[in-house]
Amino acid sequence: MMRLYALTAIVLALKMSAISFVQGRARTAANAFVNPEDAAMFGGQQVPQEVEGVQRAAKAWLNDLENIPIFLILALIYAIAGLSSTAFIAYCVIFMVARILHTIFYLGAMQPWRTIAYTVGALTSLALMIHLFVGFVLVGGD
Repeated sequence: MMRLYALTAIVLALKMSAISFVQGRARTAANAFVNPEDAAMFGGQQVPQEVEGVQRAAKAWLNDLENIPIFLILALIYAIAGLSSTAFIAYCVIFMVARILHTIFYLGAMQPWRTIAYTVGALTSLALMIHLFVGFVLVGGD
């Protein structure tokens, strides 16, 4: 289970890192920069706020920060607890796919798909929490 946990953490970290590239690309494509030193370095225009693509990517990043760490903490406890590996595979795969799709849909302004992907990820985290609580805290805890 620890290999799958590591893979899940790596994939989600890479997905989050990709958002930084999206932000950089949006800035350079618009040739608009909030920081004066960036505008000077890249020969762009200094603007009072980030362009829409950068703002959208930042919101996707913040949403990840609200959801991914909680899942990874719970998944680590689950893996250490040694509960069902079949369920763990499902939790990790579904959560990863949901978060990747959420980012794609967020960046593409695609509703209702963004909300559906978010909900699938949130329900997966909830199912993991319940499984961990029942299977480890109530039944098998030390």
